[in-house]
Amino acid sequence: MRTMSQRPTTPHTPAPGAEQHPALDFANSLLSLPTGPLDLLGTPEEATAWLLGHDLAPVGGRLYRPCTDRLHRLRGAVRELIGARTADAPAPPEALAAVNAALTATPSAPLLHWDAERGLHRALPHPADRIADRAMAQLAADAAELLTGPDAGRLAACGGAPCTRFFVRTHAARHWCSTRCGDRVRAARAYAKKRAANPS
Repeated sequence: MRTMSQRPTTPHTPAPGAEQHPALDFANSLLSLPTGPLDLLGTPEEATAWLLGHDLAPVGGRLYRPCTDRLHRLRGAVRELIGARTADAPAPPEALAAVNAALTATPSAPLLHWDAERGLHRALPHPADRIADRAMAQLAADAAELLTGPDAGRLAACGGAPCTRFFVRTHAARHWCSTRCGDRVRAARAYAKKRAANPS
């Protein structure tokens, strides 16, 4: 398995915990930057590259827009569940259903289908669907482990606005997902203090 250092570079380093939990990196793939939002899975090509970089798709595999849209919906559900966990709030039922659906979406045998041309027949899903289904099943399984395992109690939302990333706390006093976010918060506080001292 490739390490994070061998993955394609992204504008930000992974949040603490993302190396152990691809689902956390998946949830954080929609970034909120001071310059605006950045979606690392925005296009089918970007989504394919992200899955390849996380060993969740075969080399040469390719996603299309419908599968990319499904990934976006699963990411939204995972983000909702992590957000609820960090806020000690009930898990949203729709998000639970979406993750559970992804967990059970990968068939282990050809399923029965019917159409007017071929009648009753058995077939596996389209190859592109299989790539997405398998990746989503793995991400959903990792999200379930993250949300119920030993790291669940250390999940936190970054306190450095406008950042919307989640991370696993490395110590109780940690409030930010990165040094960059911490520096930005400290700089904003220093600026606000200076303004308050010199209102003119």
